[in-house]
Amino acid sequence: MSATTAPKKKADSGPVLDWSAGHGPVTGALSATTGALAIATTGAVTGMPPTWALVVGAAGALGHTVAGFKVRNAGRTLAFKASAWLVGAGWTTWAMASGPLSWAALGSLATIGVGIGAGARSTALYEEAREDEAIAAEQRAIAAELSAERRAIAVEWVDRIQRVCSITVRVVGVEMWKTGAGYSLDAELPPGGATWSKIAAESPRLSADARLPHGCTATATPGIHQGRVIIDVTTVNVLEEERTYPADYGPLSVHTGIPWGYRTNAQEILAYLREQCALIVGPTGSGKTNMVHAILAGFARATDMLTWVIDLNAGSAGLPWVLPALNGELSREDGRPVRPGVDWLAGTFEEALTMLDAAVRVAKQRKMGYQDLLAKANTDLLPVSAQIPQIMLVIDEGAEILASTDRQIRKLGEKILEVIRIARAMGVRTVITALGATGSVLSNLMIRREAKVRVALTGGETEGMDLSKMFPGSRGLRVDQAPHKGAGFMATPESPAALFKAWRILPNQIRDIITATSDRHPTLDAVSAKAAGPAYARRWDAERTAWMRDAPTDDTDSTSPPAPGGLRLSALAGREESPEDTLARRFREEIDAKFATATNPGEPPATTGLNLSALRGETEQDSPAQRAALAALLAAGPDGTGASAIARALTDTFGTTRQTVVGWLKTWTEDGTAVRVGEGTKARYVHRDHTPEPPSND
Repeated sequence: MSATTAPKKKADSGPVLDWSAGHGPVTGALSATTGALAIATTGAVTGMPPTWALVVGAAGALGHTVAGFKVRNAGRTLAFKASAWLVGAGWTTWAMASGPLSWAALGSLATIGVGIGAGARSTALYEEAREDEAIAAEQRAIAAELSAERRAIAVEWVDRIQRVCSITVRVVGVEMWKTGAGYSLDAELPPGGATWSKIAAESPRLSADARLPHGCTATATPGIHQGRVIIDVTTVNVLEEERTYPADYGPLSVHTGIPWGYRTNAQEILAYLREQCALIVGPTGSGKTNMVHAILAGFARATDMLTWVIDLNAGSAGLPWVLPALNGELSREDGRPVRPGVDWLAGTFEEALTMLDAAVRVAKQRKMGYQDLLAKANTDLLPVSAQIPQIMLVIDEGAEILASTDRQIRKLGEKILEVIRIARAMGVRTVITALGATGSVLSNLMIRREAKVRVALTGGETEGMDLSKMFPGSRGLRVDQAPHKGAGFMATPESPAALFKAWRILPNQIRDIITATSDRHPTLDAVSAKAAGPAYARRWDAERTAWMRDAPTDDTDSTSPPAPGGLRLSALAGREESPEDTLARRFREEIDAKFATATNPGEPPATTGLNLSALRGETEQDSPAQRAALAALLAAGPDGTGASAIARALTDTFGTTRQTVVGWLKTWTEDGTAVRVGEGTKARYVHRDHTPEPPSND
């Protein structure tokens, strides 16, 4: 016999008695009668005075009566318990005197036992009924009080709507919000063509008439049918307080919605992005970057989503989700490595173009590779799951990319629109941000049609915030309703545009979420991974992620001031120099020595070192930064250089970005100042003075 079966057999050997349990009607009567019989028998044998039993019974009756008063038992319960004690004591006294084992004594005892059991059951039921009735009465009192409050609210708002909107409604229900931040009115519109939108248009006047606090509104939305209206009245401004991202990092799904913030009633608002794209606008200082991080947090928690991020501003939106994992700063309890919080990050033009090309290939390959699955599921929408995850493209300031007139940037815009156009059914969707809700941002029909989840973070900013364009058909929305950072308006296909606020997500929370969700991220399915190719498989290679760590540092003595007017273009310290870094360092040294500090245009160059006199006649250059970039190109010699090296050389002094340098190099290539050698990431540029023959403009 195994050890696991032995205890079971021992437990099954007999009935299990719970000696701590209270008595019921049967066990209580049995206990009382057997106890009386035992006492009577013992007393008769030992010659105990019979009156002792009567005294004990009277004491028991008195004690139970006092205890019953304390717990507020009914009178019949008190009488039954006292009589049970007295009857039992009387029988015991009689049995001790006349003999407890006679048939008369035993029969009368049995009769007493039956009576005690029946009485106990009856009084128990009566007490339960009294308790239920007391609870019901308390609830009726609360309901009556609440109903009175609701009736007062209903009467107040019927009068207010009549006074402000000239519409006579009938309030059929008032629901108090559990959060305590307000209530909702369900009203029936009068016959004659009145609509809910007429009440919605008067939201500011209704809010003022109700004397609501600043930031609180009375918002009308459609009811259960076109003859009903729901009016949400906020009485506590929950948007003015900062709430951090919820500490519950539990799993989410694209099918159940991703929380993006909370409404004025303090309830979460969900974004359903299986088929929808999203557009988020917000000026500088409105909390847009923070909301992007909150969105990435929700995507990281999902078990059936992979996040690809494009941010041409040095990848700033995605770096906090990538670098802690790539640098090994995070650890898990089981010792396994922590995966980045996003699946792919592009911070350069080339990487962004590579990512978008991969997304297009994935969408097309899924259409061909999953035909059998679609037929089996009898659907034209790819069944997204942990095995076939949805790809979410988060493009920071992507609307500006779409509206750009630069030909190179326009290529990215065309790819973004292609992804939006072809990839809905195959589970590739986009979240695009912009700096404002303007006509240039919303002029693209594809964006307006596909981005049904829309967010406008106002932060009190009025410039570039045309809410009528952002939320067409919505009335009564004003920027001054959401003056707080992180607050604004959000609309989804499931809920109309209304006030909301995004959670504040802290840097330490980002690191915690990366660690907590590391084993939750799905892997790209085989069909999609094959389509994405090596560009996706090698996305975390050191050479592909070097730009994430190339933060320029100053190699000069921090205690000594820089030379007056000099360029402080220092080399990167603490790592082995690449050929481009060596060239950039040489250029910085020569610029510090000759270019920026040369105050006399006629001063001859030094007999040794780099001769920058060729730049004296370059008056057509627009700025010192552009002249310095051209000097770097000339200093590179016949080997040439790339945009990244020039940008690193100029960042400290001029703040020049790589994208700006790319534009200059493109212009110089077109006008013959430079020659481009190679393609893609291997492209280099050579100044015309170092080319064997004049460059061609073809």
